[in-house]
Amino acid sequence: MSTRILLIRHGATVLSAEDRFAGSTDVELSDEGRRQARCLGERLADQALAAVYASPLRRAFETATLVATACRREPIADAGLREIDHGRWEGRTRAEVEARFPEEYAAWEEDPYTFAPEGGEPGLAVMARALPVIRRIVLQHPDQTVAVVSHKATIRLVLSSLLGIDARGYRDRLDQAPACLNILEFKDVVRARLMLYNDVSHYAAHPARPGAKLSKWWDPSADDR
Repeated sequence: MSTRILLIRHGATVLSAEDRFAGSTDVELSDEGRRQARCLGERLADQALAAVYASPLRRAFETATLVATACRREPIADAGLREIDHGRWEGRTRAEVEARFPEEYAAWEEDPYTFAPEGGEPGLAVMARALPVIRRIVLQHPDQTVAVVSHKATIRLVLSSLLGIDARGYRDRLDQAPACLNILEFKDVVRARLMLYNDVSHYAAHPARPGAKLSKWWDPSADDR
C-alpha cells in the first residue's frame, strides 16, 4: 500500500494579518487568502485526487472548496481537523494576551503541548483528535492521492507525531505558511515519509524568512499563534 496525502494549510485571513489568536474563531479567508488558494488549486488541477477533506472552519473549508473545484471534487468536512482552541485568548492580539494573562502566556510559551489557557485545549488534545482522522483517511484510500486542508497548529502537531519530533517543540521547530503544501507518503498507517514541506511556490517566488510568527525560542522579540 502507498497513500499520498497532500496536507494543506488554509490561506491567509484578516485576523492572521493582525496577529490575533483565532484558533476556534470561524473567520473567513481574506482576498489574499483566496488568491493563494486559487493558485494552489491551479497547481493541483491535474492531480488525480480521490478526495478532499477539510476542517469545517470557514477559512479551511473555503480553501478546500477552491482546491477541490479545480480538481473536480467536493470537499468533505471533518471536525477532527479543526484548529486548536485558545479559549479566552481568542480574538485577542498576542500583545494583549501577554499583558493581560502573563502567567498563562508564560506557561503556554514553555509547553504548549500539555498546557492550555483557560477554556482552551492543549496540543495533546488536538493531536488526539486529528491523528485518528489521518489514520482513517490512509486506510480508506490505499494507493490513492488525497488532499487534507487543516490549520497551522494542527498540521504541525500531526507532523511532529508522524516524523518523531518532540511535540513540545512544535512551535519552535516547524512553520507553516498560508496555503502551503506538504506531501506525505504512507506505506501503512504508522510509516510516513515527508516528501515536500511548507511549499508556497504556487504563489510566491521565494519562501518567507521565519521570524515574526515563530515562538520566542526562535526570536525573543516575536511569537506566534
